[in-house]
Amino acid sequence: MGTGYMAKATVTMDKKKLDQFKKKLEERQQELRRIVSRTEQDGRAADSETAQDIADKAANSYNKEFLFHQSNNERQLLGMVEGALDRMRQGNFGQCISCGEEINAKRLEAVPWTRYCIACQEKMEKGQLQHEHE
Repeated sequence: MGTGYMAKATVTMDKKKLDQFKKKLEERQQELRRIVSRTEQDGRAADSETAQDIADKAANSYNKEFLFHQSNNERQLLGMVEGALDRMRQGNFGQCISCGEEINAKRLEAVPWTRYCIACQEKMEKGQLQHEHE
């Protein structure tokens, strides 16, 4: 009953609401792609700069490290946004990928790319839930 019922519950999400989530996710996806691309270009530019002294080299190294971490975070978020769009295409958007329960609408409003319901998210943060890759 669990799987069939959940799939049916997800399908009944208001089409207008689903379209709003899709638009929000697609806008975020485009924004993140631009940021990741720009950050990678900045990183390549930092690589090509010839540092004159030790202070320049230290600053250059710090900038590259900062850009790498920023790019990594943005890339992870981009992956989550794209995963949400995939779930939308598969018809299981708004359903927790761990327990299959419907994710609270307010949570989806705040974080439409979320993969977990609150309970499973808390378990994952405590290390009680195996992190699943999509």
